[in-house]
Amino acid sequence: MKQTIDALPITNTMTNVLEQLGIKETNPAYSTGLVWGGHNGKQTREIYSPADGNLIAAVTMADAAAYEQVVKQAQEAFTYWRKQPAPKRGEIVRQVGNKLRENKEALGKLVSYEMGKILQEGLGEVQEMIDICDFAVGLSRQLHGLTMHSERPEHRMYEQYHPVGIVGVISAFNFPVAVWSWNAMLAAVCGDVIIWKPSEKTPLTAIACQHIIKEVLAENELPEGIFNLIIGDAEIGSLMAHDKRIPLVSATGSTRMGKKVGEAVGARLGKSLLELGGNNAIIITEHADLEMALRAVVFGAVGTCGQRCTSTRRLIVHENVYEQVKERLLKIYPNLPIGHSLDNTTLVGPMIDKDAVEAFKAALAAVQQEGGNLITGGEVLSGKGYETGTYVTPAIVEAENHFDMVQEETFAPILYLIRYSGDVENAVELQNGVRQGLSSAIFSTNLLETEAFLSHWGSDCGIANVNIGTSGAEIGGAFGGEKETGGGRESGSDAWKVYMRRQTNTINFGRQLPLAQGIKFDIMD
Repeated sequence: MKQTIDALPITNTMTNVLEQLGIKETNPAYSTGLVWGGHNGKQTREIYSPADGNLIAAVTMADAAAYEQVVKQAQEAFTYWRKQPAPKRGEIVRQVGNKLRENKEALGKLVSYEMGKILQEGLGEVQEMIDICDFAVGLSRQLHGLTMHSERPEHRMYEQYHPVGIVGVISAFNFPVAVWSWNAMLAAVCGDVIIWKPSEKTPLTAIACQHIIKEVLAENELPEGIFNLIIGDAEIGSLMAHDKRIPLVSATGSTRMGKKVGEAVGARLGKSLLELGGNNAIIITEHADLEMALRAVVFGAVGTCGQRCTSTRRLIVHENVYEQVKERLLKIYPNLPIGHSLDNTTLVGPMIDKDAVEAFKAALAAVQQEGGNLITGGEVLSGKGYETGTYVTPAIVEAENHFDMVQEETFAPILYLIRYSGDVENAVELQNGVRQGLSSAIFSTNLLETEAFLSHWGSDCGIANVNIGTSGAEIGGAFGGEKETGGGRESGSDAWKVYMRRQTNTINFGRQLPLAQGIKFDIMD
């Protein structure tokens, strides 16, 4: 394992990045697009990089008064924004995409430095934002409804979609900007306005995005309140979830958090879009291309240091190739380059904070107590380059699917190695035998196995891949999962419909008033 690179040039690099992106030593609590406010909030929070422990900047935490100011501005902006033609809204999103292109390197570095994912993943996250902008621009000319034939003569029936209003977006630390863009860019072309509450662990990337948005709004002489940002803790998230003025709340995070948001939004009969936990499995059958499968397994298990909702948690391997797969993994894992997230040679960066490291250690202790066999990794690194206490060696544990810890999602680089025998349906039963249902994958060159995996008695996940890993979804497809993953869908396909309200219209262009189902109700001679 290599040591991290010298922190001094990184510090100099980040100084330039922060200046380019408008990050100050202390940053205000909220923005309504053109105006920043809440400089004198209830408290400030200092943001340290998990990569080297350096202080990046501080943020002011919003209070209820600041929240109220943001909501009122968003309400006012909606009355303007919903009246703009969708292609004109798409033009604004196109310009946002161009600004992101101009700032891709700087924003990618900030994502990497603030969150801890390696630079390639940070740059990839910004590219995902650019891609969703492109998708949304095209979508702005395709917000279509259906026309249906009426059973009544001289009647026409059709459906159309209208903006819902304010969309609240609560995002998680692991994808600090991409998930917001999935929601915000689609909602914007649909005619909605957005209030974004980022994770309090990674607010600086959100502030940087808001500065980019501000440039576009100013250049187009648009009003405040279309794209809003508020920095706060769980109190702000709770206000959003309970607020009847926010018809849709999109929340990404743990299942525990999602249940609270869903309960609060549901109690007021609002709509919630929930992207929650994953306990994703890759099945390797005896007919798999093992070299291709192993590449997918390693990226899925250790990418973002195991802190993706689509991270590979379970590896279900046929008994005929189990030992071969295990042997190869035991050669790969000890040689993974672990180090500073901005070092181009790093493949595994730090975990987000020491609390995450403690959860990692606790999970490994618990699964071993249940009978799991830790065969590699599981250490917390120390010494030069690892002084932050946030670097760990990714772990592999031989385990059984029914173990309590295997049934849980631990947001950490822990891969559970599970053996199966018999046909592929046995493997699918193991894969489906958890409460979560986000992403799944099978590696096999046998058509009968892959088609069974994709059948309606196959994978019960929202994402099911063949000869591709569980991680790394494209924006063109709808993203989301079933069961305790929440059931929501974001990004591509027809996910845009959740940001709009459906309306059925019937037009009578005749001179009679026939009723549906042939009902007779005459009140005149």
